[in-house]
Amino acid sequence: MIKYLENNDFNNELKGKKVLVDFYADWCGPCKMMGKVLEQVDFDVLKVNVDTHSDIAKEYGVMSIPTLILFDDGKEVKKSIGFMGKDDLEDFLK
Repeated sequence: MIKYLENNDFNNELKGKKVLVDFYADWCGPCKMMGKVLEQVDFDVLKVNVDTHSDIAKEYGVMSIPTLILFDDGKEVKKSIGFMGKDDLEDFLK
C-alpha cells in the first residue's frame, strides 16, 4: 500500500511495523520511474515529498533523490539512493 505523508506525523506512521519510506520530489524524473516500481511490490510504502518535508529529509541525511529507507518499528534498517528496478527492490526489502 502506498501512502503519502500529508502532515508531520512521520514517526507515528512508522510505529510497530516495517515501512519503506520513499523520499521524492514531483519534479524528479527518476523519482517518477521509482514510483512506478513501488506500485508493483506488496509492501507498505510511505512517500515523503522532500520539498514539503525538508526537515524530515534533512534528519535522515537525504541529499539525493530518490532515496529509499527501510524502517522497522521506527528504526532505520537500510538505505538506498537512486533508481532501482523491481528485482533489486524486492532483494532490498528482504
